[in-house]
Amino acid sequence: QVQLVESGGGLVQAGGSLRLSCADSARTSRRYGRGWFRQAPGKEREFVAAISWSGGSTYYTDSVKGRFTISRDNAENTVYLQMNSLKPEDTGVYYCAAQWCSGIGCYVAPTPRSDFGSWGQGTQVTVSS
Repeated sequence: QVQLVESGGGLVQAGGSLRLSCADSARTSRRYGRGWFRQAPGKEREFVAAISWSGGSTYYTDSVKGRFTISRDNAENTVYLQMNSLKPEDTGVYYCAAQWCSGIGCYVAPTPRSDFGSWGQGTQVTVSS
């Protein structure tokens, strides 16, 4: 069972950058697509980005395209979210999630409707104006 631990959140001014990390502390040998979600105060959790197990396929929500980049290092069982040109509306708790995959599914990025069965505890990102 994957165990996800996020890190890298913090307070940053608008226009700044942060890099989030999500490590699988269980270092499971199973294959997982990964995703990032966020939840702002008083709002529902929303999808941000996802990456296939292979790393060759990614998917972003429109509001972060061109500003955020998701990547992964399977040797380190870690997924990253590089966030540039941050805006106050990017503020929220960012959660890492994992979707078990097999076969060709491991080469296609999860989508917002994918079944993410494992979640981390979240890391706070605050962007000041």
